[in-house]
Amino acid sequence: MVLLRYITLFIILTSLVYTDTNLLNRAIKETTNEYEKVKDFQAQMTVELNMPGIRIPKKTYKVYFKQPNKFKADTKGFGMLPNTGIFTSPKDNFDNLKNLEIKKSNLSSNEKTILITGTIIPDSLKAQFPSEYAKLTFDPLVDVLIDTTMWVIKSVTSRIDTLKLFEITNNYKLYDNQYYLPFESKVKYFIKDARLAGWLKKDMKTLINPNNQKSADDVIRGVITVNYLNYKINTNLPDRIFKKKKPD
Repeated sequence: MVLLRYITLFIILTSLVYTDTNLLNRAIKETTNEYEKVKDFQAQMTVELNMPGIRIPKKTYKVYFKQPNKFKADTKGFGMLPNTGIFTSPKDNFDNLKNLEIKKSNLSSNEKTILITGTIIPDSLKAQFPSEYAKLTFDPLVDVLIDTTMWVIKSVTSRIDTLKLFEITNNYKLYDNQYYLPFESKVKYFIKDARLAGWLKKDMKTLINPNNQKSADDVIRGVITVNYLNYKINTNLPDRIFKKKKPD
């Protein structure tokens, strides 16, 4: 009788693991398929920074994207858009993680979301995370929240236990009656370790000039709000748009 209980329990647990694995694989496949529907786009992007001690006016410029990973922004020397996560495919996001597991699924509720958690792979070739991670003694975690009504990544949060490092949140609209693209993204930074502040400066390109930063400013907190306007989708953008111009 006891043996029968153990066998029953084993079958139940095995079926649960199998179900989670199926759902995990489906979530990665569906979000990747949705992302790859957009072969290319151009859009206007307005970026606004809210960070203590740094005052930069709201800026609007034109951006171009083409699969698999071509991206260009006409910033004219003004670099403000963070590299981490916004223009990264779901597959690349998940390839940067190990020990993936489903933490929560609300498929039967009104939210219809799946929360997937994994550990960052610091030496991943595709990773956009800072090399400083490899020097630290903890394993940063990443939570990826997927909206299954659209099969898009709603948010990406990097954390150490319960302490957040950064969080990217995307809000989507349906464009041309078939493509889900963000109309707003928010990047929140909660960097409280001086060893990671250098990554943020590099990640933000030319936004922060380290020569003008005082050591006390190495504690970085703030919000970058990105709004997208006037999408032109799948217009077969030529590769020459993404070629770097030679300096005069």
